[in-house]
Amino acid sequence: MTFTVAIDGPAASGKGTIARAVAAHFGFAHLDTGLLYRGVGFRVMQGEDPLNAAENLVAEELKNPELRGAAVSQWASKVAVLPEVRAALLDFQRAFARRLGGAVLDGRDIGTVICPAAEAKLFVTASDATRARRRHKELLDHDPDITFDTVLSDLRERDRRDSERSAAPLVPADDAILIDTSDMSIDAAVAAAIAAIANRQ
Repeated sequence: MTFTVAIDGPAASGKGTIARAVAAHFGFAHLDTGLLYRGVGFRVMQGEDPLNAAENLVAEELKNPELRGAAVSQWASKVAVLPEVRAALLDFQRAFARRLGGAVLDGRDIGTVICPAAEAKLFVTASDATRARRRHKELLDHDPDITFDTVLSDLRERDRRDSERSAAPLVPADDAILIDTSDMSIDAAVAAAIAAIANRQ
């Protein structure tokens, strides 16, 4: 049985948390596609060519905790605008999506580009301030001196870059179900996502 769940949305909207919970609930495999771009971004930070980094990325590298840092996040967004990088990572994502037993992929172009025929599509979002608070709290573990204003500014810049890029911009799929987590608890957001997916089975 193959069943693909595509979950898109901007940074710190809650899509990753929802995707992991949904995958656990249905017994599906999960792929955080943003980690692929963070992995490439991390390699580029070390001076590697973006295309070479994308073509030679291996799954083990995605376990590196350094990929969650703010600097890597910005580099991930920069390499994600490169069509050749996106093309290099396309086959990996599509193969994962159609694996037996079901799959949940979260990212920014899953429902529009990677898996336009996904059985269930969600677009998870939240207000800028809410997302910045979440990301600030997360980044304090790596950088105790980072300020909320810096995080908010970086987040808005990343949103602009992700939404305006010519290759697979961040936009909801026409048939995606919108979930705004600004004023929702994690449990409520997960329940909404599970209900939406169950309706597509």
